Amino acid sequence: MATARDLKRIALALAGTGEAPHFDRAAFKVKRIYATLAADGKTANLKFTPDEQEFKCMLAPEIFAPVPNAWGKQGWTTLTLAKATTADLTAALEMAWAHAVPAKPARGRRA
Repeated sequence: MATARDLKRIALALAGTGEAPHFDRAAFKVKRIYATLAADGKTANLKFTPDEQEFKCMLAPEIFAPVPNAWGKQGWTTLTLAKATTADLTAALEMAWAHAVPAKPARGRRA
């Protein structure tokens, strides 16, 4: 079973990640927010692509569910920590983090 403490530890170990308040949640971001932790520490929302979201929700519906609004249609997905292993959580955070990392400029071009 993964915990809020696990989420914070894993997220903050990902390169460039910082933590900041975001409404009633804790947000984890690099260039953009890629994960938020609910105030009660029971769930997290992660930013996947819509295809990744569909795959995760189909593979493990007890762990993952689309956020039930327009944010969910953009790939935001709720992860229930008590149902996830730390391996599930790590893989999900790494996937979401990869979308938040700034793209490197093309070779020979200036940023």
